[in-house]
Amino acid sequence: MNSKTIQRIRLFTAIFAAIIYFAGLLGFFYPIKLFDINIAPLIQRILTEFTLIAGILLGFIFILTAVFGRIYCSTLCPLGLFQELCLLLFHRKKLPSQKNRHLKYFLAAISFGTLFGGTVFVLRLIDPYTIFGSALSGTSYGIICLALIAILTGWRGRSFCTNICPIGTILGLISRQAHNKIYIDAKSCVACGLCAQKCPSGCIDFKNKTVNNETCIKCFKCLGLCHNKGLKYGHQTNGKTTNSPAFSPSRRRFLIGAATFATLAIAYKAGLQLSKDIANKVKTLLLPPGADSSEHFANKCLNCNLCVENCPMKILKKADNTYPAVHIEYSKNYCSYNCNKCSQVCPSGAIRRLTLKEKQHTQIGLAAVNPDVCIQCGLCVRECPRSAITKPRGDFPQINPNICIGCGACQAVCPVSAIKIAAVTTQQTLPK
Repeated sequence: MNSKTIQRIRLFTAIFAAIIYFAGLLGFFYPIKLFDINIAPLIQRILTEFTLIAGILLGFIFILTAVFGRIYCSTLCPLGLFQELCLLLFHRKKLPSQKNRHLKYFLAAISFGTLFGGTVFVLRLIDPYTIFGSALSGTSYGIICLALIAILTGWRGRSFCTNICPIGTILGLISRQAHNKIYIDAKSCVACGLCAQKCPSGCIDFKNKTVNNETCIKCFKCLGLCHNKGLKYGHQTNGKTTNSPAFSPSRRRFLIGAATFATLAIAYKAGLQLSKDIANKVKTLLLPPGADSSEHFANKCLNCNLCVENCPMKILKKADNTYPAVHIEYSKNYCSYNCNKCSQVCPSGAIRRLTLKEKQHTQIGLAAVNPDVCIQCGLCVRECPRSAITKPRGDFPQINPNICIGCGACQAVCPVSAIKIAAVTTQQTLPK
């Protein structure tokens, strides 16, 4: 298979993946199974509710990287294609060389440290999947981040992927020892430097004839540029390494590794406290069915807004400055009794995947009637899908807390706004 064919296959696959992402985020269909192979949400899901499928998917991605290198970054990551389009728009004849910055290890340590500590707060700030999803759903933070990444890409190529992205850092460490690598054939290479000039990751050192496969995102552009076929992709069997420098237990490497682990430990401890602080801010919010509790949901939600975009009743609202988490607002509508879409599209485990029957028995709130406002019309009694409201003759409606799930249908139908839904501390499955 020649280099042009490889590039075309990768590009078409990347475009297809991006279309699926875009359509899913706009709410055109669900469940979006492709979202289940996004690393950050997948790791979060495994930590939240480990399943065999989740473990297999994560293992598949890591094995794919161990065999082929960072194919994930150039093909399956939606932000990868976005940066590629940015490079086409800026159309620079020569990209600046990049260095492999040690800062990325500390960023990854902070991100995953707080994640293991119980909150995705830091990870969702720099995770490519979350940034892309937030931007497409119209969140200001996502749009600003996407604009900054576009500027960075035009200035420094794929430096976000090589020196900022925590997912890229993890995959880079695996890719460093991948079975198949891009390497320079010293006999064919004439050291013209054309490959290095066009490399978006800055991973080619044509003078020393080495390729840093840790930062190489496997875009395969370099293969088609070399007229002498001095660049090859595959398993090198000649015994001479011309790829990434071999690992050496130098003092510098030891100190960086030790400092990274220390950062991870500190971030873990900070994550424990941060998760509690975040939970206190959202404890009064109505949350989607399957969120379980404010502490669980607020610290597991990546703010990808998939649930928001796929909600047919449009009662799920994005996080903002007032409400730091996705939440339910019953001001214009209610939670449909026969809908469980939000739990089906959540990729991170913040919303537990519920069957429709499970959802219909999950209490997310509790209705309360204000007798000072109620006109005893009885509309709420007829509207309740669970018959949780009764109205004795000549008296105000009575709410059965053992049946009411807080769907908001009664609140929506009340002509005088006499009914309000209050959030429950912990969601529970009702027997009836």
